Amino acid sequence: MSADGAQAGAQDGAHSQRAADLGAPVTPQGRVLADLLAEYVERVRDEAGANDRAGAFPYETFDGFAKDGVLGGTVPAELGGLGVGRLYDVAVALRTLAEADASAALALHVQFSRGLTLTYEWRHGSPSARALAERLLRSMATGEAVVCGALKDSPGVVTELVPDGSGGWLLSGRKTLVSLAPIGTHFFVHAQRRADGRPAGLVVPLVRRDSPGLRVLDTWDGLGMRASGTADIAFDACPVAAGDVLERSQVNARDDAVLAGQTVSSITMLGIYAGVAQAARDIATGVAARRPGPPPAAVRTLVAETDARLYALRATAGAALVNADAWSADRSGDPAERGRAMMTPFQCAKMTVNTLALGIVNDCLTLAGGAAYSADHPLARLSRDVRAGWFMQPYTYVDGVDYLSGQALGLERDNDYMSFRALGPRARQ
Repeated sequence: MSADGAQAGAQDGAHSQRAADLGAPVTPQGRVLADLLAEYVERVRDEAGANDRAGAFPYETFDGFAKDGVLGGTVPAELGGLGVGRLYDVAVALRTLAEADASAALALHVQFSRGLTLTYEWRHGSPSARALAERLLRSMATGEAVVCGALKDSPGVVTELVPDGSGGWLLSGRKTLVSLAPIGTHFFVHAQRRADGRPAGLVVPLVRRDSPGLRVLDTWDGLGMRASGTADIAFDACPVAAGDVLERSQVNARDDAVLAGQTVSSITMLGIYAGVAQAARDIATGVAARRPGPPPAAVRTLVAETDARLYALRATAGAALVNADAWSADRSGDPAERGRAMMTPFQCAKMTVNTLALGIVNDCLTLAGGAAYSADHPLARLSRDVRAGWFMQPYTYVDGVDYLSGQALGLERDNDYMSFRALGPRARQ
């Protein structure tokens, strides 16, 4: 290797080490995405408070994302997108936006997540899955398609896909907590399929917004993430073409291979809560620094502890993302082992990030003082937004405890939360 090459390699290695705390993207594609988002940060921050109070989705910002190619950030370059394939870089992008408004970052995550998972289907899926993925990815690259995921059934409802008698399907049910819904053009709906007396299977049909029987319901009045465009979606015998269904596993199949895809779909959200914690830190230390006179010892202690915990949070998230990227690229081993090797560090990081972020925001309220205990203070918004991480699958806090303790103690359980939920009360027997 030449001296120049050795120096470049050393610089790349040093850059990777610096980037391990979510400080900067590690690929050229990630840097392009970061630069595009940087143009929006001030506007998003300026509008965050008003959007939070009104529960209003930032339509104009997302129109800009569509025009500038941001909505195609995780679409492969071969299909017209920016080609950001590193989970790490996606998390960095979401962290940057979440420092301005976590609601906007959560909504953007939905589109990024679909790009990542559809790219896998395009490269490794069945012929029908590849065709479906390519069609959507090309439309996402232009900003024409905005693709939402609808996972959680409304209480007391089971969303089901049944044959229509002519080779297609009909979807009925209701989903809740569907973010990005106000501008969603397509919905991937996690459902149970019951046909021909076979055991219930897990499938993901694609439904267009203009499909007969689909209604986007204006139901959101959340504690936090109020501008994320979260809504309920109702399906009343919505027609689904035979080729627009992604196959998953049987209910209670207990196949840990699915954990790899679930990790890819969700792990980049760690960046959102890193961004919330960073924003709270910056606000609170700014307040403390502007006060006259030397700060009291308690203030200095909280500032130092906040920075230490924030570094631990970001480094933990970064390590889990680097691990997930490495395993995503390696499909040579046992699929179930690969799934666990991705999910377990993710869950360790998620539990750590959720706990540290909540504590950081709480202490930042203390640092800022009574002025922060007002509904229109940005720290009040951050204190509500940060709590959302505890409810996100995979896994919620309770399910995460079950998963991690089950791995440590060698307990036999179904780790696929979609399958687990489909079983209902029988799942805990």
